Amino acid sequence: MSFKVTFIGAGSIGFTRGLLRDLLSVPEFHNIQVAFTDINQHNLDMVTQLCQRDINENGLNIEIQPTVNRREALRDARYVFCTVRIGGLEAFKHDVDIPLKYGVDQCVGDTLCAGGIMYGQRGIAELLNICKDIREMADPNVLLLNYANPMAMMTWACNKYGGVRTVGLCHGVQGGHWQIANALGLEKKEVDIVCAGINHQTWYVQVKHKGEDMTGQILEAFERHPDFSRTEKVRIDMLRRFGYYSTESNGHLSEYVPWYRKRPDEIKDWIDMGSWINGETGGYLRVSTEGRSWFETDFPNWLKDKPMEYKAENRSEEHGSYIIEGLETGRVYRGHFNVVNNGCITNLPDDAIIEAPGYVDRNGINMPQVGDLPLGCAAVCNVSISVQRLAVEAAVHGDDTLLRQSMMMDPLVGAVCNPKEIWQMVDELLVAQAPWLPQYGMAIEAAKKRLESGELLPTREGYVGAARLSIKSVEDMKQDREAANRNAGEADKAKERPAAAQ
Repeated sequence: MSFKVTFIGAGSIGFTRGLLRDLLSVPEFHNIQVAFTDINQHNLDMVTQLCQRDINENGLNIEIQPTVNRREALRDARYVFCTVRIGGLEAFKHDVDIPLKYGVDQCVGDTLCAGGIMYGQRGIAELLNICKDIREMADPNVLLLNYANPMAMMTWACNKYGGVRTVGLCHGVQGGHWQIANALGLEKKEVDIVCAGINHQTWYVQVKHKGEDMTGQILEAFERHPDFSRTEKVRIDMLRRFGYYSTESNGHLSEYVPWYRKRPDEIKDWIDMGSWINGETGGYLRVSTEGRSWFETDFPNWLKDKPMEYKAENRSEEHGSYIIEGLETGRVYRGHFNVVNNGCITNLPDDAIIEAPGYVDRNGINMPQVGDLPLGCAAVCNVSISVQRLAVEAAVHGDDTLLRQSMMMDPLVGAVCNPKEIWQMVDELLVAQAPWLPQYGMAIEAAKKRLESGELLPTREGYVGAARLSIKSVEDMKQDREAANRNAGEADKAKERPAAAQ
C-alpha cells in the first residue's frame, strides 16, 4: 500500500527519526511516500541526511522529499505529524526566565503555568496557518497527529478553529504505566490500566493484575520503592491526597498545581536532582539546549554510527505509527489519545480536550465512554481546563485580556503572584516574544509603553530559581558521548533516569 506522510517540524531529531523508524517497521508501509518540512534549512538537511541513510541501510526504496515549502510538503498527504516548537529555544528561554523574575519557578513550562500558556500563544497562531495549508493541499481525509505542546491547547485550537481532524499524542501514560508495574514488582505487560483525564494530568483510575484490582495497593508500593519514594514525592503526595496516580513526572506535575513550587525554600523538599524531570528549575530548557548543541557539533559522527534498524522489536511506544497501522491495515490498536471530549468523561466539559483510552481499526478512532472521574481528580482537571480554554481563545483572537485572565487562573502563577505582578509579567512576555506573536500587535505596543514608563513593580532580577543547574558545554558532554546522544536523539528526554540523588 502507498500513501503520503508529512512531518512538519522535521528538524526535531528526537521525534522525526524515531517516528519514521516506527512507521517503516510496519511491513505494509515499505512503499509509502515521506515528506519532511521545517523552517530551518540546516536542521532539515541534517535530519534528512540521517533518516535517508537509515532508510537506505534497511534496504527500502523510499526517497524522502525534504523542503522548506510547507504547502508543497503537504500536497496529497494522508497523515501529518506535527512536532513544531514555535520560537525555538530562544522563545523557550523567555518562558522560563521572565516568570522566574516574579517567583514562578517552572521545571518544564510547556503545558500549563506561565511558560505553557505563552508556548500555546506562539504555537496556536502558527498552527492555524498550518491547518489552512493542510485544508488546501492535503488529502481531503487527512488526519493530523499532533505531538506539539501544549498538547491540549494545540489540539483544541486545531479541532475548533483549524478545520482539520486532529488527535493529540503523548507518551506520558506509557511511562507511568511502567512505573506502576515496577512499583508492584510486576512486568508492564502483566498490568492492565485505564487512564483518563487531560494531557499531563491523566489519572490511573483502574489498575488490574490478572483481573484483580490493584488500585488500592499503589500508594504503599510507591512509598516503599527505593527510587520512586525519593524521585516522585509530588506524585506520591497527590496519590495520597486524591487517591489516584497521575501520569506526569514529578517536575511536570509540581508546576500544574498550587502547592509544591510556590515557596522557594520548600521546593527542594519536593524534588530530586538526580534527573531534571524530577523537578530541576528550567530542567527541560537545559537538556533541550544541550541536545541541540550536541547534535549540531557531533552530527558527522552520527552518520558513522550504526543506523537504526526497522524491526518490530525496535519500535517505540509512541502511538502515531500504531494509529496509522490500525487505520490502514485494520489491526486493532488500543492506546490513550487526546481528543475532543464529547461526553467521553462525563464530569469534564464536552468541548475540552481529554486523554482517555481509545481503539483504532479500519473503522477509525473510537473512544469508549469512561464515565465520571473521581470527584477530586475531576476538580484538578477542571481548573486546568479553564486555564486552557482562556489561553486558546486568547491565542486565536489576539485578546490580551483573556491571556492575562488565563495567567491569573493558572494554579501556580496565581499562588505566587498578585494581579498587578501578573499584568506586568504578561507585558514583559509579550514584548520579549513579539516576533512570534503576530496576533498581539496592538497589545505589544501598549505593553512596550507601560514597560518604558519607569513605573514598574520590583522584580527578582537575576534570580535563577530554587534548583537550577548550569547548561553543559559541548566539552562537558564529550565526557559521556553515549548519554549526550541519548539526550539529543530521544523524543522522551526523561526516558532513562538515573537513581535519585543521595
